[in-house]
Amino acid sequence: MLTTDDPLLMYSKDARGVATLTLNRPQAFNALSEAMIAALQHELDTIARDDSVRVLVLAAAGKAFCAGHDLKEMRAAPSLEYYQRLFAQCARMMLALQRLPVPVIARVHGIATAAGCQLVAMCDLAVASSAARFAVSGVNYGLFCATPSVALARNLNRKQAMEMLLTGEFIDAQTARERGLVNRVVAPEQLDAEIDALASSIVAKPRVAIAMGKAQFYRQVETGIEEAYAIAGQSMACNMMDEAALEGVQAFIEKRSPAWSPPR
Repeated sequence: MLTTDDPLLMYSKDARGVATLTLNRPQAFNALSEAMIAALQHELDTIARDDSVRVLVLAAAGKAFCAGHDLKEMRAAPSLEYYQRLFAQCARMMLALQRLPVPVIARVHGIATAAGCQLVAMCDLAVASSAARFAVSGVNYGLFCATPSVALARNLNRKQAMEMLLTGEFIDAQTARERGLVNRVVAPEQLDAEIDALASSIVAKPRVAIAMGKAQFYRQVETGIEEAYAIAGQSMACNMMDEAALEGVQAFIEKRSPAWSPPR
């Protein structure tokens, strides 16, 4: 049983320099609370300074990989300033994954929704269990997944990304692989072995070459991701202040259907 004393994140590192960072809020489906985002930022900053780390595996405890932002926390004290700060904080953490000098592999064993799907998309590589499912489902609650769309659009083609964003529907692991969201899909019992094989292939190469290669890869493919996140964060903050999103999130918390006003 998880207690309030349990860490939000668990960290380990093997003799090869393969580190594993595990989200540890299983009772909340590893939702990205403010504290979880801050803990991730701290750990990523620490790993960035550790030359002994060669690969980072981002994993999760419990049934889900990550269910996105903590909607109960977001709904507790709605204000534009709070939402702007929250989405800026999350964007910094997501960008820290991309800026790490070592490759990051997402280990996806369960659902990855909204900002959880964004988390997968921001990792350099992703290996999924055949039981994993993915969605950017905020639109179902009146909140378009603007910040997840930044990462999603950099993994999928536009029409596939827009379909997920507009419908909020789940896709299975095989579809995620076909669309470019994950690299490999394996049976649940083979997930760790597949990630181990991938990590072993990477650590066999020079660390400096990997670090330089990763940095230049994103420099040459990105054209203004920070500006994109700033725009998306502002969009989500404003969206969260809308009565439709506030009602949708409250309905989610209360496990009922949203009672939205007629279209405006």
